[in-house]
Amino acid sequence: MDLAADFPSTTRDDWRALALGVLRKSGVETESPERALSTPTYDGVTLAPLYDAADLPGAPPFARGARTTTGWDVRQRHAVADPEAVLADLDNGVTSLWLVAGDGAIPVGELSRVLRGVYLDLAPVVLDAGAATAEAAEILFALAAERGTPPSGNLGAGAARPDVATALALRCVAEFPGLRAITVDATPYHDAGGSDADELGCSIALAVGHLRALTEAGLTVGQALGQLEFRYAATADQFATIAKLRAARKLWARVAEACGGQGEQLQHAVTSSAMMTARDPYVNMLRTTLACFAAGVGGADAVTVQPFDARLRLPDAFSRRIARNTQALLLEESGVGRVIDPAGGSWYVERRTADLAERAWAWFQEIEAAGGMEAAGPLVAERVAATRERRAADIAHRRFPITGVSEFPDLGEKPLSRPTAQAGTSAQAGSAAPVESGGPVESGGPAESGGPASGLPRITYAEEFERLRDLADARPERPKVFLATIGPVAAHTARASFAANLFQAGGLATETAGPGVDPEQIATAFAVSGTTVACLCSSDKLYAQHAEAVAAALRRAGAHRIWLAGKGDYDGVDARLHAGCDVLDVLRTTFDDLEVAR
Repeated sequence: MDLAADFPSTTRDDWRALALGVLRKSGVETESPERALSTPTYDGVTLAPLYDAADLPGAPPFARGARTTTGWDVRQRHAVADPEAVLADLDNGVTSLWLVAGDGAIPVGELSRVLRGVYLDLAPVVLDAGAATAEAAEILFALAAERGTPPSGNLGAGAARPDVATALALRCVAEFPGLRAITVDATPYHDAGGSDADELGCSIALAVGHLRALTEAGLTVGQALGQLEFRYAATADQFATIAKLRAARKLWARVAEACGGQGEQLQHAVTSSAMMTARDPYVNMLRTTLACFAAGVGGADAVTVQPFDARLRLPDAFSRRIARNTQALLLEESGVGRVIDPAGGSWYVERRTADLAERAWAWFQEIEAAGGMEAAGPLVAERVAATRERRAADIAHRRFPITGVSEFPDLGEKPLSRPTAQAGTSAQAGSAAPVESGGPVESGGPAESGGPASGLPRITYAEEFERLRDLADARPERPKVFLATIGPVAAHTARASFAANLFQAGGLATETAGPGVDPEQIATAFAVSGTTVACLCSSDKLYAQHAEAVAAALRRAGAHRIWLAGKGDYDGVDARLHAGCDVLDVLRTTFDDLEVAR
């Protein structure tokens, strides 16, 4: 039965003809609508405006993953020694624990107390103890022996010394079949500003290094494969995250095949630290919900949702509850986990998965050619830095918008309190962001994780805008820009709103002149405002009639710099604001004009 029999057939050429017509009406002259409407990613993958069955690659191995329709493992991260918080999470939907131990986090000697009352046979434990991994593992082993319960989870030895990781893997194979020894953590490359292909290629290179060490120590390929778990960042770009997790499984299947083995890639997805904001932090709830959804749809075996206030403080009971309930809603109410690989078969997702896997595999081969991850450290740092710079340029020009920060800022937001917490107390216990053990995320410092990722910076996408906001907030009186609105409200509202949004992204207040075209009246309102920077806002037609006269009047009234929102060159106007301009440069220039210390 042909369900579309009553509809006329449509070809790609039909679509091209219609698309060309629309583009030409918009002033775009091109012979290729595909080229005009395509979007490049940071990985070099081109996102096309239209996909069809011809874009489907061959059936990818393991792209769907091995997860059943019961959903994923809800994994909460804890970096403070608070048994009550741990049990509260487990009583309310959390199914496994991620415990950060060592300096600045849970003291290793406190792990037994933190796990008091936790049933190790029901709640897998994932350790993240860095240099203290061996000590933390021994405590878990002793606790399991004392209770007569075999442990499950992961010892997190990927960040430990290679000899420690190998020894723990050998012991897990021999004594603890439900326990893995090594987490291949790719999030430091994401947190340093890397792209999805950067993150994937580095993760595969790291894992191959572990495979070599484990097989050289006497494990079979199958046993070595079974000792690894992978950790990836999930972002609010849902299709990018879905494609990344699916591509990761393709890549790992290829490695396993080349090694003469087979096995699924066990994936732990963590909502991105880099995407989190300190400003308008409640928007982080939306970001992490999208990221969690994408991780679930992408087939992650375990998901950690960061509390919305992770950039600002140790999460409290409320923010931990929101984090775990985000997963509960997606699993229980939305039923996201009831369908295996729901994006599978989508022409777009399948092509994006295949293209991303191809780019990541090429990057992995570059690392291998350089001698592996340890030897390729400078190469990795250089590539990640190049991606970071490209994204930074997009953020500055607002091609990569950050809601609540670079777009639609709220200067009147009430900041969240930042109480001081002591490890082991219940007041502020809970999970902190993965990039900084035991405390709020701070950008700019080196990564804490050991191994090849050591020395990479930790960044957040919003940090440059937030730095300006902090400077503006620190002034006794908020710095201000005067919007010289020309003409009636209908003529200037659009550009005045655009300019206000732009300046407020840096923490600068705006004051408008109101409707009118009298240059002297506008200049008088400017003088009363007490600022030295003005921006003309109106229509092109009214600019042609009044812009130069208004600019001259503003200059006589003491304007140090005069911007114009929109198009056109006029005497007396220093520079223009327009969609796609370097907003950070505009803001920094304005801060200098207003003599705000930076």
